[in-house]
Amino acid sequence: MSTRLVAAIQMTSGPDKSANLAEAVDLVTRAARRGAALIVLPELFTGLGDPARMVAQAEPIPGPAVDTLSQVARAHRVTLVAGSLAERAAEAGKVYNTSVLLGPDGQLLARYRKMHLFHIDLPGRLQFREADLVVAGERIAVTDTLVGRVGQAICFDLRFPELFRQLVDQGAECVALPSAFTTSTGPDHWEVLLRARAIENQVYVIAANQFGRHGPHMESHGRSMIVDPWGVVLATARDGVGIVVAEVDGAVVQAVRERLPALKCRR
Repeated sequence: MSTRLVAAIQMTSGPDKSANLAEAVDLVTRAARRGAALIVLPELFTGLGDPARMVAQAEPIPGPAVDTLSQVARAHRVTLVAGSLAERAAEAGKVYNTSVLLGPDGQLLARYRKMHLFHIDLPGRLQFREADLVVAGERIAVTDTLVGRVGQAICFDLRFPELFRQLVDQGAECVALPSAFTTSTGPDHWEVLLRARAIENQVYVIAANQFGRHGPHMESHGRSMIVDPWGVVLATARDGVGIVVAEVDGAVVQAVRERLPALKCRR
């Protein structure tokens, strides 16, 4: 893992797929111009808020949105985690929630389909079952990039430490986490869980979250973060659309793992 700048992008995606994609392209371009070598977009950045519309707008991968971002990655020579987007599934009326990793030559290096599907029941406040619309993925993804070995996870996956440990067992030095973590749990859980996953696995976590209201029944917490392997928050996004950047360094990962060899003490 080399020393590089990385960026987490925070968006407020709505129902207009074309507008969301155009904003994503602009933000990726701005992050690249700030020197970021690895850029992470948030979960379902092409459309969020109306589940039926999300399913209707799903596309294959590769497809139009991925092709557009592939061109952007190639133009700016960046490694790009294209957040996640609705990928068409064989089952009628359902999609995969898929994160795509693009190399600086624009090639599709990996895809990760969200394994753990969000389910919440807060009477009178929020009820949602992602499994009603989404087919769960079955495979983890860890990929060699110019920044290092990058593991992929999506939002609700954050609550399942066994997935992150599998990513580390496959050599992950940082984990990209596109998210739409809600305001119902975000204030109490978001930072705590991000820091916990970084500390216990001694990896960088690059968490790109959605922010704000996406419709009448969904609001995201924001506070996109980059956390180092010691659990230190290197950067946090302000409320609103924006970009946070921080430096990642393979020497820090190695030093933390040597200083506190917890991964070697497992039984």
